[in-house]
Amino acid sequence: MEREITEEKLQRYFKITEEALKTLEIAVHEKSLLKAVADDFLTMARSYFEDARYYYSKGDYVTAFAALNYAHGFIDAGVRLGVFNGEDDRLFAFG
Repeated sequence: MEREITEEKLQRYFKITEEALKTLEIAVHEKSLLKAVADDFLTMARSYFEDARYYYSKGDYVTAFAALNYAHGFIDAGVRLGVFNGEDDRLFAFG
């Protein structure tokens, strides 16, 4: 059982989340009522990703890892809801 957040684990999650953010596409039409949801989820995912970078730079691996999980949670929730396209099951939990 792993009980610590290693540099390797953090780097793996940074890479996956960054690639997911770069490849996901908003799946709803610009005039859809769900466009605001898509925009909000994407903003939250990007914000948490940037928070993770900040905490990582401070050496706070626990908070960085938590922020990465929140970021990816917004990404996966958006895919599941159908506001993001996410076909790659390596990057998206519901792809």
